[in-house]
Amino acid sequence: MWFRSEHHGVGIAFTDATEGNLATHTGDDPAVVRQRRRTVECELGTGARGVRFVHQVHGTTVHDATGTDAPEQAPEADAAVSTDGTPLGILTADCLPVVFVGRTDDDAAAPVLAVAHAGRKGLLDGVLQHTVGALEDRGATGITAWIGPAVCGDCYEVPAEMAEAAEAALPGIATTTAWGTPGLDLPSAADALLRERGVSVATAGTDRKAWCTLEHRALYSYRRDTTPQRLAGLVWARNGRGTA
Repeated sequence: MWFRSEHHGVGIAFTDATEGNLATHTGDDPAVVRQRRRTVECELGTGARGVRFVHQVHGTTVHDATGTDAPEQAPEADAAVSTDGTPLGILTADCLPVVFVGRTDDDAAAPVLAVAHAGRKGLLDGVLQHTVGALEDRGATGITAWIGPAVCGDCYEVPAEMAEAAEAALPGIATTTAWGTPGLDLPSAADALLRERGVSVATAGTDRKAWCTLEHRALYSYRRDTTPQRLAGLVWARNGRGTA
């Protein structure tokens, strides 16, 4: 497990290669992947309902998993939210996995949870803003976000035209790689964007080179290996509310 923590009775985790590929859509035997997921759920104690994933398409749709039965097929979305403690997961292999925890005015209520997949396109199109909006629409306050392992600004090389277009859409995202070529810094851009929306960004992962998927073999990286394997960012209510 790359990272594991707790925040006001909520568990937060990001897997690494130790847990294996957790994506059912990238060529692995789905039954084997489902067993890996169950192993992770048991290790983390996510509850009997199981982690809900979405079918990611680099969009901005936020799926509401509250009060739903586990679907046979994951819904098409790049973010998910729950208000009853339903565990949520997001899959990545260079893009940003972001997990959110929000409190409500009702101390007896389950926390409001969310996850988001933010690659270049999703970040520029507003997937994080949509996710924060979904949390706020459901009464979340004091929202905290964790930005998981992803390719860092020193390593994410893009064509100059792409960097210029991204910078025009989201000022501050363009950077220069460690070898002097145009690049994008998705983690820093996401951090700034979330703070502008009043979200508290957790200090875990502040050293983005230490959390860079391309630089660390313990993490899956599509840019490094063209790998079909995926890491997971996970969030779940640890006190059992809504997870029975």
